[in-house]
Amino acid sequence: MSRDFAKKGRAPAKRTSGNNGGQTPAWLWFIAGLVMGAFAASYYFIKHPVEVLATKEEAKPKVIENKTPKPRFDFYKLLQESETIVPASEATGEDKPAQQEAGIEYLIQVGSFPKAEDADKLRAQLILLNLDAGIEKVEIRKGEIWHRVVVGPFDNQNALTSARSQLVKNEYNALVLKRAKAK
Repeated sequence: MSRDFAKKGRAPAKRTSGNNGGQTPAWLWFIAGLVMGAFAASYYFIKHPVEVLATKEEAKPKVIENKTPKPRFDFYKLLQESETIVPASEATGEDKPAQQEAGIEYLIQVGSFPKAEDADKLRAQLILLNLDAGIEKVEIRKGEIWHRVVVGPFDNQNALTSARSQLVKNEYNALVLKRAKAK
């Protein structure tokens, strides 16, 4: 006898549904918990407001007037009497000869220090640049001595310009001074 396999009854295939048989997904429970927690926290803070304690104003300290006198600076007057600052544009061109002023010499002040050791270090650096550097002691006030590091003296503008350009090339700040020749 022959059998007909095509008509044999088969069990229908099971289909899986996306809701896991009627269960709620975990992410939905998480979001619902966050919403409920935020609602409960806001309700609690509405019923029990936070009281801000008033801070006591601290007594302001009284400003004590300083009875020390203001310092007096005398070096401005001393500098005006002894030296004159020469502007950088006073350098003469090659087409005109430099005017020689009788009894006038030029110096280049490279630094001024309260300690002699610092002035000596700078003087040594300038000597290595083949410049005629020296140290002058100047008393600014009673007992206060400063040590100036100067290059020169120069009798004409050409030598002054040459020394000044060498200082600028080696990144030294310099101040050109003009004063009466020391006899």
